[in-house]
Amino acid sequence: MASRMHALLAHEAPDDRKPVVLVVDDEPLMLTALGRLFECAGLAVELYRSGADFFEKARFDRPGCIVLDVRMPEMSGIEVQALLGERNVQLPVIFLTGTSEVHIAVEAMREGAADFIEKPFEPDHLLARVHAMIVRDAARRHDSGERNDVLRRIKLLTPRELSVMALVVAGNTSKQIARTLGGSHRTVDIHRHHLMEKMNAVSVADLVRMGLLASETPVPAPSRRHTAGQ
Repeated sequence: MASRMHALLAHEAPDDRKPVVLVVDDEPLMLTALGRLFECAGLAVELYRSGADFFEKARFDRPGCIVLDVRMPEMSGIEVQALLGERNVQLPVIFLTGTSEVHIAVEAMREGAADFIEKPFEPDHLLARVHAMIVRDAARRHDSGERNDVLRRIKLLTPRELSVMALVVAGNTSKQIARTLGGSHRTVDIHRHHLMEKMNAVSVADLVRMGLLASETPVPAPSRRHTAGQ
């Protein structure tokens, strides 16, 4: 039943933009019940009976979340989570756990799991948590897409424009930047105008936000070796 439902839902939800709930549980009755719960709530869902089946068939480039049982034979939920981390899969993980396994789920959250829910659980509570994780994943993907766009624009800047941007993001005025880099206040203003255009920033605050968003790839530090006309 689980395999048939997996095939059916995978066929019915070809839109890669649509969130999907990936469920991994070795208990057939629980797996089927979870599939019906999410399907009735209007969510696309795929069901997997083991970690091996999950990694063999699932695609992780789609939005959504993972609902993962802690205790499974051959590959436990913790081992599945570890392998997800190794593969840099960033989908939020909700663990399903028995009362005696709560300490395991707590440790899993220290390793990056988003949430855990004890069995038996209220269906509405699980649905609420799944919806929250889908929203969380959507926000992460939006930020990631925006960050990539910012990094792409940063590559268009000259070395001097990068230096000016770093100082603007740090809160410096044009006069302060001119004193730091050398050159005139007017030259700094020209560089600021050019970098604002290239970054598509509508204000200094917008430029600062972009600089913070790109902080994982730091803007090169300003250097005095550049001449004012660079």
